[in-house]
Amino acid sequence: MALLVALALFMAQAINLALLLRERGAVRMAQITRPAAYRIADALDQEAAGRPVVADRGRVRLVPRDPITRTMVPQPAVARELANQLNDMDVRVATVEVAIARPGEYRVPLSRFERRMAARGAREDGPRETIVVAVKRTDGRWMALASGLPRDDLRLFWRLLAQTLILYAIMLLPVLWVARRISRPLRELAAAARGYSPAVPPVALEESGPPDVRAVTAAFNALRLRVTAMLDEKDRMLGAIGHDLRTPLAALRVRIESVEDEQDRARMADTIAEMNRTLDDILSLARLGRPSEPETEVDLAALVDAVVEDFRDLGEPVTFEETDRLRMRLRPSLIRRAVRNLIENAVKYAGAAEVSLASDDRRASIVVEDRGPGIPADRLDQVFDPFFRLESSRNRHTGGIGLGLALARAIVEEAGGTIALTARDGGGLVARITLPRG
Repeated sequence: MALLVALALFMAQAINLALLLRERGAVRMAQITRPAAYRIADALDQEAAGRPVVADRGRVRLVPRDPITRTMVPQPAVARELANQLNDMDVRVATVEVAIARPGEYRVPLSRFERRMAARGAREDGPRETIVVAVKRTDGRWMALASGLPRDDLRLFWRLLAQTLILYAIMLLPVLWVARRISRPLRELAAAARGYSPAVPPVALEESGPPDVRAVTAAFNALRLRVTAMLDEKDRMLGAIGHDLRTPLAALRVRIESVEDEQDRARMADTIAEMNRTLDDILSLARLGRPSEPETEVDLAALVDAVVEDFRDLGEPVTFEETDRLRMRLRPSLIRRAVRNLIENAVKYAGAAEVSLASDDRRASIVVEDRGPGIPADRLDQVFDPFFRLESSRNRHTGGIGLGLALARAIVEEAGGTIALTARDGGGLVARITLPRG
């Protein structure tokens, strides 16, 4: 807003300057032509009355030839204007010429009055250019008139510049104050919208600024409260659903103990366990963004090593390269679950997993590698979609319903990190979790 106002003021002042310069040019033209026309007409009237033109009385003098030389700068526009003025005064002449001579270039005998005035002008203003008017009369004789060229008045420019600065001060300071009064609450509103997190209790923004900005802020505060209330209701509903589903599953787990066939009983138990894991994954994925676990400072190397040890206790071939302690602030249960999901995938589809940890001053990376069949390059991003399963080796018969990687990505992104899958040299897959430090 301030920039547009400043630009508009500048354009207005530029137009004003152009008009003033045009008017100033007209004034200078009049300063040159009107006195010359009157003096030439007066000289011709004197001569017509029988009084010859005398050099000591005025600056119109008779000269034997055209006084304008080739080195002088002709001024055809001034000559036309002077000829028009002489014609309006009913003064008949054959030719009118006007040119500008450099200092000292126009030399004619001067009267004592002219020498005195020229000397005083040289002392006050320095050497000045001379405008020379040459008029060829109808009888073929030449008349000459010379005067100092009016100087450009730089005071006009400085006055206009001062006027522009005053206008800027009068107009822009209130505009900047109003713009700041509007933009400050808008910046706060934008920052609150960008920083909104369901995990943080909403704090109402101060309603300040013009009425329309206050109305927008009030609407945002109300909207944030409604969204938070909806999320709270969703969490309560999910908790109720989880409780209602786990109760019959627990009852089924008890009832299958009466099944005599041990093989059937084991398959039923596995199915119930799979249903419980699926239920946990769905509820965890739905609750992300509003975790109940606070961030704590933990040793990431020890956390990853503990997850690997759980798989080793189950007899799974999972290796981990020991690293130095790496202190970070995170939600340990969620990060542990994301790492466990990646290792489970590697063990399930490749039979083994290699886990490593790397870090620098800015980030830490957890890498899980396997030598399994891998994933086609065009499916590396798609496998993170919830309930997505590949139709080849990674299908429902090898476990899961397609929530493991989706849950891992949601956990990592909630922590401000990234997760990516890439093909491993020599075959297999590389899963990399990158978390920011600090």
